[in-house]
Amino acid sequence: MATSGTATFNIDLNEIVEEAFERAGAELRTGYDLRTARRSLNLLFADWANRGVNMWTFEQNAITLSQGQPTYALPNDTVDLLDHVIRTNANQPSNQADLTITRISVSTYATIPNKLIQGRPIQVWVQRLGGTTGPTGVTLAEPITDTTTTIPVSSVANLPLAGFVTVGTELIGYNETQVASGGNPAYLLNCTRGQANTTASSYFSGAAVKLTQQQSITVWPTPDAGTTYQFVYWRMRRIQNADTGVNDMDIPFRFLPCLVAGLAYYIALKVPDGINRLGILKEQYDEAWDTAAGEDRDKAAVRFVPRQYFIASGA
Repeated sequence: MATSGTATFNIDLNEIVEEAFERAGAELRTGYDLRTARRSLNLLFADWANRGVNMWTFEQNAITLSQGQPTYALPNDTVDLLDHVIRTNANQPSNQADLTITRISVSTYATIPNKLIQGRPIQVWVQRLGGTTGPTGVTLAEPITDTTTTIPVSSVANLPLAGFVTVGTELIGYNETQVASGGNPAYLLNCTRGQANTTASSYFSGAAVKLTQQQSITVWPTPDAGTTYQFVYWRMRRIQNADTGVNDMDIPFRFLPCLVAGLAYYIALKVPDGINRLGILKEQYDEAWDTAAGEDRDKAAVRFVPRQYFIASGA
C-alpha cells in the first residue's frame, strides 16, 4: 500500500475550534462560539509566553547605535531578549567582532554614577514595557522638521524625564526634558527621530504629543565615535493572533495537539457540560504541553567553564 507522499498536515482555526468544542462535550454552532474560542486562544498564547521559550518565535535583529544615544526602541511584540552582543566595526565585515554585553537590572543601572560617559557599551538594561500609547495633553509649541532634535512642547509636566513619544505616526525618543522659562517653551532634548522603523517627518505647531510606553534597551557606556557599533540581539516575539477562521495558527505542527488540548480545557471552563471533563482535559493539556515543550528546546551540547577569582593579599 502506498503512502500519501506528503507531510503538510495542518488545520485552520475553524477545525481547531471544532475539535476543542467536541473534546469539551459541546458543539460549535454560533458566531459567538467562534468569537469566544478565538479570545481563549489569544489568552492561551499569552500563557505560553509565560510558560517558557517558544523556539519558533526566535528572531535575530540588530540596532545601529549612535554616538551619545543610550536608549533605543525594540519592537513592541518582543516578549524578551534571549541573547545579545555588541558588534564593533559593523560597517567593515572583514574587521567586525561580536563582543559580550552583560544584561543588568534597573537597580544596577540606577547606581551608575555617570550614565552619559562614552565608550564601547558593555552593559544593557532591557525595559519591558507594555507598548501602549496615550494622550498627555501635550502639543508641539512650534513647527518642527524631520531633523529637529530639540523639540519645543507646550509642557513637560505629564512626561517622564526620558522616554518615548509619538507625534503623528512617528516614534521619537528623548533623553532629557527642560521646563518652560523666561517666555520660552518647554523642550524635549537629545531626541532621536524615526525610532522602531517609523519615518521622521515635519509637523505643525499644535500637533499632539502622545506618551508611548515603548519596549527599549539602554546601553552603558553611551556609544562613542570610535567605531560603528551594532547591538545584535535574539528575541522571542509574541505568537501571532488567532484571527479569521481560515487562518492557520502561528505555531509548528508539533504543537497542534497541545493547542487543541489547551483550547478544549479553556472552553470546558465556559460551557455547561464542560465542568464534568475539566479534570481529564487539564491533565491532557499539561501532558501535551510537557511533551511539546520538551521537544522544543536547543539540543546543542552545553559546556560549563568555572570562573576563577584571585584575591590579592594586602599589606
